[in-house]
Amino acid sequence: MAESETRILIVDDDPEITAALARGLALHGYSPICAHRVAEARDRFRAERLGAAIVDVMIGPDSGIDLVREVRAAGDRTPILMLSALSEVEDRTGGLDAGADDYIAKPFSFDELLARLKVQERRARRTESPRLRLEPATRTVHGPGRSVTLTEREYALFELLWTHPGEVLSRADLFARLWAREGTSSENVVDVYIGYLRRKLAPARNFGVEITTLRNRGFVLEPIADAPD
Repeated sequence: MAESETRILIVDDDPEITAALARGLALHGYSPICAHRVAEARDRFRAERLGAAIVDVMIGPDSGIDLVREVRAAGDRTPILMLSALSEVEDRTGGLDAGADDYIAKPFSFDELLARLKVQERRARRTESPRLRLEPATRTVHGPGRSVTLTEREYALFELLWTHPGEVLSRADLFARLWAREGTSSENVVDVYIGYLRRKLAPARNFGVEITTLRNRGFVLEPIADAPD
């Protein structure tokens, strides 16, 4: 069972899908909230304290991807799982690039959706640390010992690592999410920006985290035990 009747926003223009998801989530202890249009969903994101959101890629004439992008631009870090009948790689990366945390193609198993939802909830709980705070509007990272302002691409890379704490993200995955759609040809750009981040976040103990390279696997953001209070 979910704790304290966690509110889950379901954004889909198909009433049968929203009703089915709402029933299933309610049976697992969640408190579902349904929105059938982007304007309604936007109001819900602003007014409700949400544990997560499930957003369809197409919501009537509107784009769920644009909604996610708008929500993220406003600094909202609610875990978002995207749904779509579209399953091509470019469709998935479009949602992830906009700021979605995961993507599942229709038709899907409710058990799989529930499992993915729980993963995002656990991930969100791990990022709720008073020792490190991100400020999207100014692209500033505030640590217990120092603050630093990043470039747009540096911030996007750090935010991606920060929202996947303890999880190894491969060079290929980071490249696909942040650079591939722009036509950048080499994954080496990931290493270049990892280097930029390490220099700007030095000494790492002032921010309470460090970026570790795992050979042949990728990069992971890990806590530092002796960071200042």
